[in-house]
Amino acid sequence: MSSLRPFHLAVPVHDIAKAREFYGDILGLSEGRSSEQWVDWNFFGHQFVTHLAPEKEGVAHRNPVDGHDVPVPHFGVVLTMDDWHALAEKVKAAGIAFVIEPHIRFQGQPGEQATMFFYDFSGNALEFKAFNDLGQLFAK
Repeated sequence: MSSLRPFHLAVPVHDIAKAREFYGDILGLSEGRSSEQWVDWNFFGHQFVTHLAPEKEGVAHRNPVDGHDVPVPHFGVVLTMDDWHALAEKVKAAGIAFVIEPHIRFQGQPGEQATMFFYDFSGNALEFKAFNDLGQLFAK
């Protein structure tokens, strides 16, 4: 695999001020360029943009994965285990409800990972995960 490059992702939000509250104040992301219609965020080294689209809805579907109904679509990032635990505590402290509580998925199997799901204030589903062994990221 070549060196990892930052991804770019843009998602709809209902309210730019609420997006700033969620991504800036709660998740602690730093803000880049912005306008009244969009905000660029440093999403753990990736370029993430929230675009004002008040008519858009959030989760369209759910799929079963290891005993949980995973919201589709969703996005997130793979963190270190320490950063994953710290983020879980930050989200809990902010009173954000988890769609899927922080837990270990595929325990004792290939691809074992820590995972958690929650929604932003516009209904976009986020998943954050971590591996004790990053080599398990694409394990079968």
